[in-house]
Amino acid sequence: MADMFQFDLVSPERKLASGQARAVQIPGADGDLTAMPDHAPTITTLRPGVLVVEGASGEERFVVTGGFAEISPEATTVLAERAYPAAGEEARAALQAILEDVRAKANAASGADKDAFDKTADDLAKAIEGL
Repeated sequence: MADMFQFDLVSPERKLASGQARAVQIPGADGDLTAMPDHAPTITTLRPGVLVVEGASGEERFVVTGGFAEISPEATTVLAERAYPAAGEEARAALQAILEDVRAKANAASGADKDAFDKTADDLAKAIEGL
Protein backbone atom coordinates (compact mmCIF):
# COMPACT_ATOMS: atom_id res chain seq x y z
CA MET A 1 0.00 0.00 0.00
CA ALA A 2 1.33 3.43 -0.94
CA ASP A 3 1.70 5.85 1.94
CA MET A 4 0.94 9.06 -0.04
CA PHE A 5 -1.48 10.14 -2.77
CA GLN A 6 -2.09 13.26 -4.84
CA PHE A 7 -4.37 15.89 -3.29
CA ASP A 8 -5.80 18.99 -4.97
CA LEU A 9 -8.14 21.63 -3.54
CA VAL A 10 -9.58 24.17 -5.94
CA SER A 11 -12.28 26.81 -5.80
CA PRO A 12 -13.60 28.96 -8.66
CA GLU A 13 -11.19 31.74 -7.65
CA ARG A 14 -7.95 29.79 -7.17
CA LYS A 15 -6.08 26.57 -6.45
CA LEU A 16 -5.50 26.43 -2.70
CA ALA A 17 -3.49 23.23 -2.37
CA SER A 18 -1.79 20.66 -4.54
CA GLY A 19 0.66 17.99 -3.42
CA GLN A 20 1.15 14.67 -1.70
CA ALA A 21 -0.99 13.75 1.31
CA ARG A 22 -1.24 10.86 3.76
CA ALA A 23 -4.90 11.53 4.63
CA VAL A 24 -7.60 14.10 3.96
CA GLN A 25 -10.49 14.56 6.40
CA ILE A 26 -13.51 15.70 4.40
CA PRO A 27 -16.78 17.20 5.71
CA GLY A 28 -19.12 15.14 3.51
CA ALA A 29 -22.79 15.94 3.23
CA ASP A 30 -23.65 12.49 4.66
CA GLY A 31 -20.97 12.64 7.34
CA ASP A 32 -17.25 13.14 7.77
CA LEU A 33 -14.89 10.80 5.93
CA THR A 34 -11.15 10.36 5.60
CA ALA A 35 -9.56 9.72 2.21
CA MET A 36 -6.33 7.72 2.29
CA PRO A 37 -4.14 5.98 -0.30
CA ASP A 38 -5.91 3.08 -2.04
CA HIS A 39 -9.34 4.41 -1.00
CA ALA A 40 -12.28 2.99 -2.91
CA PRO A 41 -13.51 5.32 -5.69
CA THR A 42 -16.05 7.70 -4.21
CA ILE A 43 -17.75 10.97 -5.10
CA THR A 44 -19.43 12.97 -2.36
CA THR A 45 -20.95 16.38 -1.90
CA LEU A 46 -19.51 18.62 0.80
CA ARG A 47 -21.22 20.42 3.64
CA PRO A 48 -19.74 23.53 5.23
CA GLY A 49 -16.86 22.57 7.46
CA VAL A 50 -13.14 22.22 8.01
CA LEU A 51 -11.10 20.07 5.63
CA VAL A 52 -7.86 18.74 7.16
CA VAL A 53 -4.92 17.62 5.00
CA GLU A 54 -2.17 15.53 6.56
CA GLY A 55 0.92 15.83 4.36
CA ALA A 56 4.67 15.33 4.54
CA SER A 57 5.13 18.83 5.96
CA GLY A 58 2.40 18.55 8.60
CA GLU A 59 -1.26 19.40 8.83
CA GLU A 60 -3.07 22.06 6.78
CA ARG A 61 -6.65 23.15 7.47
CA PHE A 62 -9.09 24.76 5.06
CA VAL A 63 -12.65 25.94 5.42
CA VAL A 64 -15.04 24.84 2.66
CA THR A 65 -18.62 26.00 2.21
CA GLY A 66 -19.76 23.21 -0.09
CA GLY A 67 -18.84 21.51 -3.34
CA PHE A 68 -17.72 18.01 -4.31
CA ALA A 69 -14.90 15.59 -3.53
CA GLU A 70 -13.72 12.91 -5.92
CA ILE A 71 -11.69 10.18 -4.26
CA SER A 72 -9.77 7.48 -6.12
CA PRO A 73 -7.04 5.05 -5.01
CA GLU A 74 -4.33 7.42 -6.34
CA ALA A 75 -5.78 10.90 -5.79
CA THR A 76 -8.36 13.07 -4.07
CA THR A 77 -9.68 16.22 -5.68
CA VAL A 78 -11.92 18.68 -3.83
CA LEU A 79 -13.87 21.18 -5.93
CA ALA A 80 -15.14 23.68 -3.38
CA GLU A 81 -17.81 26.33 -3.89
CA ARG A 82 -15.69 28.55 -1.66
CA ALA A 83 -12.55 27.65 0.26
CA TYR A 84 -10.19 29.54 2.54
CA PRO A 85 -7.08 28.69 4.55
CA ALA A 86 -8.44 28.16 8.07
CA ALA A 87 -5.66 30.17 9.69
CA GLY A 88 -6.73 33.50 8.19
CA GLU A 89 -9.39 35.96 9.32
CA GLU A 90 -10.77 35.79 5.78
CA ALA A 91 -12.20 32.34 6.54
CA ARG A 92 -13.91 33.43 9.76
CA ALA A 93 -15.38 36.59 8.20
CA ALA A 94 -16.62 34.73 5.12
CA LEU A 95 -18.23 31.98 7.18
CA GLN A 96 -19.86 34.50 9.51
CA ALA A 97 -21.40 36.35 6.54
CA ILE A 98 -22.67 33.10 5.03
CA LEU A 99 -24.05 32.02 8.42
CA GLU A 100 -26.01 35.26 8.79
CA ASP A 101 -27.46 34.82 5.29
CA VAL A 102 -28.46 31.20 5.98
CA ARG A 103 -30.07 32.13 9.32
CA ALA A 104 -32.11 34.84 7.57
CA LYS A 105 -33.27 32.29 4.98
CA ALA A 106 -34.13 29.82 7.75
CA ASN A 107 -36.26 32.44 9.50
CA ALA A 108 -38.20 33.07 6.28
CA ALA A 109 -38.62 29.37 5.38
CA SER A 110 -40.90 26.63 6.64
CA GLY A 111 -41.09 22.85 6.59
CA ALA A 112 -38.30 20.89 4.94
CA ASP A 113 -36.66 24.05 3.62
CA LYS A 114 -36.38 25.45 7.15
CA ASP A 115 -34.90 22.16 8.38
CA ALA A 116 -32.27 22.23 5.60
CA PHE A 117 -31.32 25.85 6.35
CA ASP A 118 -31.14 25.11 10.10
CA LYS A 119 -28.83 22.13 9.43
CA THR A 120 -26.58 24.25 7.22
CA ALA A 121 -26.50 26.98 9.88
CA ASP A 122 -25.48 24.41 12.52
CA ASP A 123 -22.69 23.09 10.24
CA LEU A 124 -21.43 26.63 9.63
CA ALA A 125 -21.48 27.48 13.33
CA LYS A 126 -19.45 24.32 14.11
CA ALA A 127 -16.97 25.19 11.34
CA ILE A 128 -16.50 28.67 12.84
CA GLU A 129 -15.95 27.13 16.29
CA GLY A 130 -13.32 24.81 14.77
CA LEU A 131 -11.19 27.67 13.54
